[in-house]
Amino acid sequence: MYSCKWRALGIALFVLLAASSPAQQSFVAQYQDRVSATQAAQPHWITPLVTVTPRLEQEFRSDFVRQSNTRGYDTWNLGNGKGLELIPTRRVELLFNLPPFLDHTEPHSRDGFGDVSFNSKFRIFARNEEHGNAIVTVFLAASVPTGKNGNGSCCAVVTPTLAMGKGYRLLALTTTFGGSLPVSNAAKLGHTMTWNNVVQYRLAARGRARFFWPELEFNSSFYSGGAGTRDWPHPAAPQCERRARPAGPHLRSGRADRADSLPYLQPRAGDHDAHPLLVAG
Repeated sequence: MYSCKWRALGIALFVLLAASSPAQQSFVAQYQDRVSATQAAQPHWITPLVTVTPRLEQEFRSDFVRQSNTRGYDTWNLGNGKGLELIPTRRVELLFNLPPFLDHTEPHSRDGFGDVSFNSKFRIFARNEEHGNAIVTVFLAASVPTGKNGNGSCCAVVTPTLAMGKGYRLLALTTTFGGSLPVSNAAKLGHTMTWNNVVQYRLAARGRARFFWPELEFNSSFYSGGAGTRDWPHPAAPQCERRARPAGPHLRSGRADRADSLPYLQPRAGDHDAHPLLVAG
């Protein structure tokens, strides 16, 4: 009798799984079709190294960045506060970022994980290359003070940002401007206004050269309030990017020149040099 009961239970589970399989496949297929249609309506530029792109992306991304100061010491940022990026609806992207790990070469600096951060995008306007080649998006990001050994902020920070881009044939121009809003202790942290500008040029529309995008980024931060306040513009970062596929996991490495190379949304100050690099995506 028990053998018959287990057999009947096994048959019922098999029938249930078999019936739900087409529904699961249908959901995945519909989801991917919606993501493809969303991305087809926007420009198809390469994602910059530092500046957050106004385009909606679906991928898992991890960056490895080395930051140098004027005293000759380096900080390796493993992960750079990147992670999973999803497009759940037609105009929205959600970013769930892993905390970066900071490895310091400077004496008396302790290594450790940085803050956990999140981001969201709402695409207001988008036209692909055939219908205007432009995009306007707003971001709303936040960080949670989970960093260890002084590698994070003392308080949670919210950062709204406006991002815009315009393409002219093989040339793409992107600009973003945002400001940090500390949830608490604003008198100590102050506010950081970040203005990023990117110039990209695709070497060719066809052939192997179409995978290469020389890029020049201008990343500037301006500080208001907080300890040691002063405007701190940063130099340009010349780059060259090679795009091997339109989407998928991205591993990037190189040298960065600005404080945002450290955990995203954590206001910091420092002197950094610009260095050319080659990014494979």
